[in-house]
Amino acid sequence: MQEPLKYEDITGKIIGCAMQVHTIMGNGFQEVIYQRALEIEMSLQGLSFEREKDMSIYYKDIVIGGRRVDFFVEEKIMVELKSIINLKTSI
Repeated sequence: MQEPLKYEDITGKIIGCAMQVHTIMGNGFQEVIYQRALEIEMSLQGLSFEREKDMSIYYKDIVIGGRRVDFFVEEKIMVELKSIINLKTSI
C-alpha cells in the first residue's frame, strides 16, 4: 500500500486553484496576471499564503544563497508560476 503524499490535501487545493484560474483566464497573459488571479482564488479557498517571499537556501545548515518565491502556501509549500504563450515540441 502506497503512503499518502506529504501535504497532499494542501497541494490538491493549490492545483485546484490553478486549474480554476486557467479555466477562467485561459492562456496568453503575463505571469503577473496569473499571480493576481491565483492570489484571489487561493484566498477564496481559504489557503493562507505569503506572496513574493524571500527565502534562504541552505546546504548542511549553512546559508548559500536566496531566492524569492511567488507564493509560500500554508508555511509549507513554495509555488512558482511560469507563463508561456505556446509550447514548442521537437519531432
